[in-house]
Amino acid sequence: MSFTLPLGAQAPDFTLPATDGRMYSLKDFDEANLLVIFFTCNHCPYVVGSNEITRQTALAYADQGVRFVGINANSVRTKPDDSFERMVSVMEEEQFPWVYLHDESQEVAKSYGALRTPHFYVFDGNRKLVYTGRGVDQPRDTSKMTVNDLDRALSEALAGSEISVPLTNPIGCNVKWDGQDEHWMPVEACDLV
Repeated sequence: MSFTLPLGAQAPDFTLPATDGRMYSLKDFDEANLLVIFFTCNHCPYVVGSNEITRQTALAYADQGVRFVGINANSVRTKPDDSFERMVSVMEEEQFPWVYLHDESQEVAKSYGALRTPHFYVFDGNRKLVYTGRGVDQPRDTSKMTVNDLDRALSEALAGSEISVPLTNPIGCNVKWDGQDEHWMPVEACDLV
């Protein structure tokens, strides 16, 4: 069994607090034609470097019923910058067009098999996984970007096409697991297939 959620898998449910003061579960996004769940954080240079491209992609598909949900599962003990309070201030400053959830227990990240920040999962109308991996090929410096995998996957899914590249390697910082140092990562995390 691979560490990360396999293609075709059902989206694992969750109930998590958001920076807007509400609690959200999977059913709160039932109206979405496609649901993008991505594991992110406040500090990672790959996240910070690509947030504006993620914003542009979210806005480009919003009127086609695509919803974006960001989840921060990083351990605040490993990375204090990833506290819920900092998440709230980031959203106040940046006004990102997605719900930003806090997975303090890290159970949701484990159920999805999140490997990196950022790590994207695209689910179809039945909430089956149709794409997982990176958003773009150069998330740390999008001026060097040549491929927007997330945009392509959303475009193909909305057109009813098969996703031409449904699986890519997420590029970013390791998820900061509680009780582990910053560089720790499970061996299975490399097993994406």
